[in-house]
Amino acid sequence: MKVLGHRLGLLTGLLLHDVTMAGLQELRFPEEKPLLRGQDVAELENSDTFLSAVDTDWTEHDIETPYGLLHVVIRGSPKGNRPAILTYHDVGLNHKLCFNTFFNFEDMQEITKHFVVCHVDAPGQQVGASQFPQGYQYPSMEQLAAMLPSVVQHFGFKYVIGIGVGAGAYVLAKFALIFPDLVEGLVLMNIDPNGKGWIDWAATKLSGLTSTLPDTVLSHLFSQEELVNNSELVQSYRQQIANVVNQANLQLFWNMYNSRRDLDINRPGTVPNAKTLRCPVMLVVGDNAPAEDGVVECNSKLDPTTTTFLKMADSGGLPQVTQPGKLTEAFKYFLQGMGYIAYLKDRRLSGGAVPSASMTRLARSRTASLTSASSVDGSRPQACTHSESSEGLGQVNHTMEVSC
Repeated sequence: MKVLGHRLGLLTGLLLHDVTMAGLQELRFPEEKPLLRGQDVAELENSDTFLSAVDTDWTEHDIETPYGLLHVVIRGSPKGNRPAILTYHDVGLNHKLCFNTFFNFEDMQEITKHFVVCHVDAPGQQVGASQFPQGYQYPSMEQLAAMLPSVVQHFGFKYVIGIGVGAGAYVLAKFALIFPDLVEGLVLMNIDPNGKGWIDWAATKLSGLTSTLPDTVLSHLFSQEELVNNSELVQSYRQQIANVVNQANLQLFWNMYNSRRDLDINRPGTVPNAKTLRCPVMLVVGDNAPAEDGVVECNSKLDPTTTTFLKMADSGGLPQVTQPGKLTEAFKYFLQGMGYIAYLKDRRLSGGAVPSASMTRLARSRTASLTSASSVDGSRPQACTHSESSEGLGQVNHTMEVSC
């Protein structure tokens, strides 16, 4: 009944779960003021904040796939065996509305300038998309995942590090299950591995009868508490969803996401021939997010030796928008754990500008285990505590489960 209550918009909060903190060393994610009110939110109300790019190096492509055209925006060119960073947005958004704040964050640019960055828009969700004709059959979630190898092949990527949010996280997880050799790592925000049961289906149908499509989507993106207390940010997204995304195309994507099946994954050893994500995974959710239960369940189904679970304090349904600094630092640690070392001087420590980053790839087989030294015998690492010290920030972490 809790899920039904949330879908109907009757609950005003969420039952938060305690998350065990574990890792190889003590970590400190600095607290940052949430992007909630004031001037920062006022700036979000300007569509340029969502839709403009910092530089003009992005190029747009429409790529043929077995299930239709896919709109892609890319910056950079493949560099040796280094993977590309490939993003997939949530339902109701596109790559600009979902990721511009995060990728335009200064420290994130210091990281991504060493990689190809490839933003994928779900069919018909990009800015200026034409409306699909009457009777058009929108690709299923499995078919959306099966469109991505065409993108990888088109640009000559060896493999990718995926960053997905909500529906996009589900698509990227499916992609990694079907084509594991193409995926080096995954950052999955707000992922819900479960298909909708009849109660969820009924709640969605009822919500669609009593609310406009943008408002229905907003209840997916934001918690009830955010919808009530974060009116400036919510209103900004309501306007953008209504004015930027083609509403008929959005309805098709929304319907397909709500008809998804369970993500067929199980923690290794729990069931015979269990399927799981073979690459390193970082799960991210805000501590006030509607997707929290789904992310917690997804974490319980993944290999704990290759999975990072990050619950972000002072963050709701869009952590990449409200807490880009925290997410950038977590992403840096994630890359370090995979063997990509970012030598980035911290502005808070140096007081000066961040120098150019130097990314180096450690020699590592792609099939090697990312098991921590303390869990070689199969036991989980001891719980870590936050530290005020900055020591060890440049060291490699393979496994961590933290709340910041």
